[in-house]
Amino acid sequence: MKVTVDQDACAGSGQCVLIAPEVFDQRDTDGIAVLLRDSPDLRLHEDVRDAARICPARAITLTG
Repeated sequence: MKVTVDQDACAGSGQCVLIAPEVFDQRDTDGIAVLLRDSPDLRLHEDVRDAARICPARAITLTG
């Protein structure tokens, strides 16, 4: 799985960080999501899928 975050679309809600903190973080300055891992371990895939599904801005894209 490959994860990308469209930082221009991100609303900074932080839901991704709450669901998958090993994969996502937020910038201190504006709360925009940043990736900690763009190819997360298999054990994190379900959480990452949930984060992408719940993202209010639909800023998270999953491929592969």
